[in-house]
Amino acid sequence: MFIGFYGASVILTYIGLAFSVVGMVFAFLGFIPASIMCLILSGVCDMFDGSVARACKRTNEEKKFGVQIDSLVDTVSFGVFPVVLGICMGFTSKLNIVIYVIYVLCAVIRLAYFNVLAEEKSILSKNKKEKVTYYHGLPVTSIAIILPFTYNILIFLNESVFVKAYPLVMFVTAILFVLNIKIKKPAGLWYVICSILAAIEIAIIWAAIR
Repeated sequence: MFIGFYGASVILTYIGLAFSVVGMVFAFLGFIPASIMCLILSGVCDMFDGSVARACKRTNEEKKFGVQIDSLVDTVSFGVFPVVLGICMGFTSKLNIVIYVIYVLCAVIRLAYFNVLAEEKSILSKNKKEKVTYYHGLPVTSIAIILPFTYNILIFLNESVFVKAYPLVMFVTAILFVLNIKIKKPAGLWYVICSILAAIEIAIIWAAIR
C-alpha cells in the first residue's frame, strides 16, 4: 500500500527520528532538558540500528534503502536538531547563525561522503576484499554524546560559560565532521561504554530538573 520499507531492519531508525521530532517540539516549547534527553535517546537508537539491521535477512534493495534512510534521519536528528536546540536556547547572534550554517553544511557533506564510501564498500565486499574498519572524519551521530556533555556545563558551572561553550563546541565538531582523519569503528565494548554514558547523562539532567 505504501512505498518504502517498514521491517525490523529500519524500525529503530524510525524510532530515533521520532525521538528527534519530539525533542524539537520540546525545544520550541521551552522544555530544553527534555529535548536534550530526546537527543540522547535518538543517538542510542542510531547506535544500535545498524546491528539490528545486520541481524535481519535483507534484500539488496532493503540494504540500499537502509543506507539512504539512515543518512536522511541523521541529517534531521544530528544536523538540524542541534541547531534548533541552540536557537531555542537563545543563541541567535550573527556569529551563532554563521556557525549553524557551517555545522549543517559539514554534517550533510559528511553524510553524503559516508554514502559514497558505503557504496564502494558494497562493491569491495562483492570482490571479497578487506572490509573498511574505520571512519573518515568524526561520525555525525557523535553530537548526541558531545552536546549533552556540553549542556552539563550549564548544570555544574554557570550560564556565561555555557553560552560561550555551545557555539564553540558546535564549530569544532563541524570541522571534525569533514576533517580527513581516520577514526576506528567502534567494537562491542564501545557500545556498552556509550550506553553507560547515555544513561549517566540522562540521569544527571533528570536529577537537575527535579
